Amino acid sequence: MSDASEQVEQMSEEERLKQRRERRIGAHRNAERVFGRPGFLNTLRERLTLFDGLDDLYDLDELSDIYGNGVVEALETKVAGLLGTEAAAFFPTGTMAQQVALRCWAARTGNPTVALHALAHPEVHERNALSQVSGLRPVRVTSEPRLPTADEVRDFEEPYGTLMLELPLRDAGFVLPSWEELTEVVEAAHDRDAVVHFDGARLWESTVHFGRPLDEIAGLADSVYVSFYKSLGGYGGAVLAGPKTLIDEAKVWRHRYGGQIFQQFPTALSALVGLERELPRLPEYVAHARVVADALREGFAAAGVPWTRVHPEVPHTNEFQVWLPYDVDVLSEAAIRQGEETKTLLFADAWDEKGPGIALTEVNVRAAALEWTSDDVKAAVAEFVSRLTEEADKAGGGGATGAVSR
Repeated sequence: MSDASEQVEQMSEEERLKQRRERRIGAHRNAERVFGRPGFLNTLRERLTLFDGLDDLYDLDELSDIYGNGVVEALETKVAGLLGTEAAAFFPTGTMAQQVALRCWAARTGNPTVALHALAHPEVHERNALSQVSGLRPVRVTSEPRLPTADEVRDFEEPYGTLMLELPLRDAGFVLPSWEELTEVVEAAHDRDAVVHFDGARLWESTVHFGRPLDEIAGLADSVYVSFYKSLGGYGGAVLAGPKTLIDEAKVWRHRYGGQIFQQFPTALSALVGLERELPRLPEYVAHARVVADALREGFAAAGVPWTRVHPEVPHTNEFQVWLPYDVDVLSEAAIRQGEETKTLLFADAWDEKGPGIALTEVNVRAAALEWTSDDVKAAVAEFVSRLTEEADKAGGGGATGAVSR
């Protein structure tokens, strides 16, 4: 095949995937029943409605922020109070916040080595930013689909200055350790004279699993980062929280990294809205995620699907994974068709290939899911499986092991 033919084929594949994504988003926006309605799929006009009723939350007659004062400082103070830390610094992205935190700790410990999980966000989603941008040296404590154990942290074969723990560990299934396991891991790192940093992008919803308030959870770490758009529905942004001396230094590096943005009041206000309106509801979402997970498992069993995995079996947060023994193309088409044809979208997120004829997707249970009963979920599963069978037959694979070339 010529280079030109290969390029045309690649472009057609890219276009096919682009069209699939557009259909999936369209099905999500038009669906009458979904588990969650993420704001980032809305129009600009729809996104601005987030500020409806904001007068009761913040004084809009105050002057807008300039380089991090005003409403940005108010947000930093609020988050520091929620997490029980001395201070906090607002960042435009979590990637920047964590790079700054880790390089500050590296300078303080004299060791640029960062111990983390092989599935941690910087290792999977940040294009080697820790090493390429910040001169840090990440080492992987484990690649098992769980958080590192105290023994692994204590017995790791080389010294490290910082242990980074992602709570929950998204790519392993939004999993968390037990409270006892977490405290033992932190103690093991401290015994090695290392500091502990929590990647808490989704820390907000971990309180149910741990049975502890936010400040007690955050208090285990030497520093913690939290996000405002993943769980709280904000426009973006993040906060790094910890000792005042660390945060003062972090603000210097924030400027050097280009994060000292002239005005950020829309993002900061959206974060305050999320803290006020969504944070108190997260425990309810977590509780209902367990209802949804049970119903999915029972629904697939009743529909005769020979192998299904809901992981974790009891969700640790309001998000979890579903694994099915079908090809990505088959699953994607069945999910989109269900949304288009019935206005009920059971699986709104993309499917990810994990092996021949095996794929997973993520389920995010939010306010919209509270309307679903267990029976509603099971009925939607039956509808989905009927389309799944049709798509598998079209692909020529027959039943649940049918796979087609991607």
